[in-house]
Amino acid sequence: MARVARKILHLDMDAFYASVEQRDKPELRGRPVIVGGSPQSRGVVCTASYEARSFGVRSAMSCAEAYRRCPQGVFVRPDMERYAAVSRQIQGIFGEYADAVEPLSYDEAYLDVTSDLRGLGSATATAEAIRREVKEATGLTVSAGVAPNKFIAKVASDLDKPDGLVVVPPARVPELLATLPVRAIPGIGKVTAERCKRLGIVSAVDFLRHDEDQLSEWFGVYGLTLREFARGEDHRPVRVSRGRKQVSVEDTFAEDLIGLGPGRRELERLTAVLAGRLEKKGLRGSTVTVKVTYSDFTRASRRRTLGLPVSSAAELYETAADLLRETEIKERPVRLLGVGLGKLEGAKRQLLFPFLDEPEHPPAAS
Repeated sequence: MARVARKILHLDMDAFYASVEQRDKPELRGRPVIVGGSPQSRGVVCTASYEARSFGVRSAMSCAEAYRRCPQGVFVRPDMERYAAVSRQIQGIFGEYADAVEPLSYDEAYLDVTSDLRGLGSATATAEAIRREVKEATGLTVSAGVAPNKFIAKVASDLDKPDGLVVVPPARVPELLATLPVRAIPGIGKVTAERCKRLGIVSAVDFLRHDEDQLSEWFGVYGLTLREFARGEDHRPVRVSRGRKQVSVEDTFAEDLIGLGPGRRELERLTAVLAGRLEKKGLRGSTVTVKVTYSDFTRASRRRTLGLPVSSAAELYETAADLLRETEIKERPVRLLGVGLGKLEGAKRQLLFPFLDEPEHPPAAS
């Protein structure tokens, strides 16, 4: 029996946090809105409106740099509770059109609409209906990619933002990949893109010029995934989220941390905060993660999975302190430090917010 071709949507809210601010505050409409910390702080941009992006402001950029590029920008502190409420409304709409919905963050999700739950006749019609309903219900726009797998759907949704809809049927996949720049592949950041350029890999199909052993040597296990992507293949299913993946806290410091001693003191404080959140939510977990951002904005993370789930501050700190020693905090100044706990389970019975991790500082929104 022939396999039924999958129909996958990637839905991505446009400049989500900034769009919510502009919707709720009419005086911000049409102005360059930058959601994040103060320009005088060491905070980073969570997201920027398209008016601000025209000045080169981007997510994860320091707020000081954003101000240098766009001094007329309106800096707004994030209101995560409000964004979460809007996200729940939008995710509820998504769930009316598909049994399999995989939220990735407050503002984006994959949907498997192969079964045509609403009987609309096509994945394209489903995407159009969702976009229309989200706009009517929230006043916000969502860009959509329609494709035979998650990778192509994600790429497609980025091609015509904001408020775009791009459909890539199976027959058009080779055409898309032939001209797709490496930097547009999800998971490839600035550093990896530069490495690809040095290796003569400019577009997605260039990965096919190298065998699996060579790609594994250059990129590790991810090299095999990149080769599959270059063939337009992605067999990952749309996974229904059943609960939080991780709870974490982090802090950006007014002055860089230098040395293991100061790092441990801050880590002790952060693990105490994390333990309090876990107790409040009735959770424990078995994978401890420590992440650092160095003064040059490069990042590193270390994680360890334990034999038994933990939740107390002492248990978290013991493992996190070991992981901190594995970073370069002894040699390099650190501007951000974070600790998280994953592979969660309930220490007691309770309802879980099903979408995402909520760090001390909010994630970027596209």
